[in-house]
Amino acid sequence: MTGKFARFVSLTLVLVLVLSFAASTITAQEGKKVLIDANALGASDVPTLDPSLATDTSSIQVLIETNPGLTRTNEITLVTEPGMATWEVSEDGLVYTFSILPEVPWVKYNPETDAVEQVLDADGNPRYVTAEDFAFGIRRSIGGQLGSYYGGIMAGWVLNGKEVYDGTKPVEELGVKALDTYTLEITATRPAAFLPSIFGMWQAYAQPAWVIEEAGDLWTEPQYFQGYGPYTLKDWVHGESVTLIKNPFWPGTDTIPVATIDEVRLMILDQSASLANFEAGTADISQVPLADLDRIRADATLSEALYIGPSGCTYIYGINTAKPPVDDVRVRRALSMTVNRQALIDNVLKGGQTPAYFFSREDILAAAPKAADYPQYAITEDVEAAKALLQEYLDERGITLEQMEPITLMHNESEGHARIAQAIQQMWAENLGINVTIQTQEWGTYLETIKNNESAPQVFRYGWCLDYTDTHNFLYDVFHSSVRELGISWSDENAQRFDQLVEQAMSETDLQKRTDLYAEAEYLLTNASAAVIPIYFYTSLNMTQPWVTRTYSHFGQQYYEKWDIDMAAKP
Repeated sequence: MTGKFARFVSLTLVLVLVLSFAASTITAQEGKKVLIDANALGASDVPTLDPSLATDTSSIQVLIETNPGLTRTNEITLVTEPGMATWEVSEDGLVYTFSILPEVPWVKYNPETDAVEQVLDADGNPRYVTAEDFAFGIRRSIGGQLGSYYGGIMAGWVLNGKEVYDGTKPVEELGVKALDTYTLEITATRPAAFLPSIFGMWQAYAQPAWVIEEAGDLWTEPQYFQGYGPYTLKDWVHGESVTLIKNPFWPGTDTIPVATIDEVRLMILDQSASLANFEAGTADISQVPLADLDRIRADATLSEALYIGPSGCTYIYGINTAKPPVDDVRVRRALSMTVNRQALIDNVLKGGQTPAYFFSREDILAAAPKAADYPQYAITEDVEAAKALLQEYLDERGITLEQMEPITLMHNESEGHARIAQAIQQMWAENLGINVTIQTQEWGTYLETIKNNESAPQVFRYGWCLDYTDTHNFLYDVFHSSVRELGISWSDENAQRFDQLVEQAMSETDLQKRTDLYAEAEYLLTNASAAVIPIYFYTSLNMTQPWVTRTYSHFGQQYYEKWDIDMAAKP
């Protein structure tokens, strides 16, 4: 989940994992700089390495290293920088001309030689990343009939994109074309300051048409995978790890340097096992289980390794408004008004998070309304008002609380999510007398479950991380009816007005007017219709060994090519 679906997973303790993990971290790689990251992926397998289909933080973490986009977001400043290209914009702000870095070869890992090799064409010449490779990736995302979520988001910004996406125009009419080998032209539907960021997202990455044609759905597996970035895929042991290997053919740029770490092993571990490996010295980066946070802070050595910093994500509960009893707004508002967000942060999370009364991040987005500036729009805690709303609903239906339909709260497997769910379950029981049932699912299965109102439960955990620093990315890209993929089934008159507001804000150039429009949209989403329950704004928590020099991303994904390991300091 970069807006991606964010998962941030957690725990199951097993010391045996530390031992088996330690055995597998080989002293074999002597002389090599090998980073073991037990934080980036969490406890579930990466859902996909197909750029057209990726929607979550784990998939995108791998792809940004193996297949950089036309542009790239600086992980600290959040400024859009050149990635694989520099660009020029026409005076009317509609035509973007990208000049692609020349002669960057496609590469793949050869397990027989244990080396990264250039991919050759039928004539034995290196295949270089071209404008047509990027055009192919964009066409496949928008018009490949894949049902690409992010392809749908991009479709609204590319000439004829919506019509190509819904099948009413052929893909040949999409406003994307290769002018020559290294020049790509994209024609937009309307000007916007954040378009360079959208055109640099993963659904617009270059894709190897020849591999997809040959391997079909298997093209993202290690034996077929081809990339071109500072790292490429060495191995993917499903459910266990993903290993990236330095690409010696990456030329390096000012924004994407040549990597100094030879291999990055991304472990799939729950939070307890992740921290256990860190404390045993067999992981360089680890997650932070909520249950261990106080102990870590009290330990002089561990506290020095602890990082708590900015993050670009929001934690919410989505509501399937098609399923009773949450098909009634009074029930939804009562649930939201009895979540004590500050108590949750103080007593359960303890990581410096901020209570969320709107969905959009208040601190890092252009035109983001702050709930404190619009108190008439924000939904806040009010137990007595919530009780009255619930009772009004029960009286109107002529039923008692015991006769109300049961409510299921679902989250993906994670100790952290479980602790939050249990705390909120208790709040609802104590304040409203509602006893919800908590269910969990594996990450990939969970993503499929919450996509539509038929399979989604009444309430489900959801996280969204920014793709670019504008409120459009939080409100339009997630909840506009043309792109919404969540099972919230929000379709009342407020939803129609919401669409109008975010469409108007998209074209508004006055910053204060845009902010006002988004504030009203937030009111409709989180309060008037209570289609979601905003809970808190994330912070980033992780542990890093002292021998690792690194940057700390403010939006989720890391750029490992900017990191290093002091081998002399490593035990």
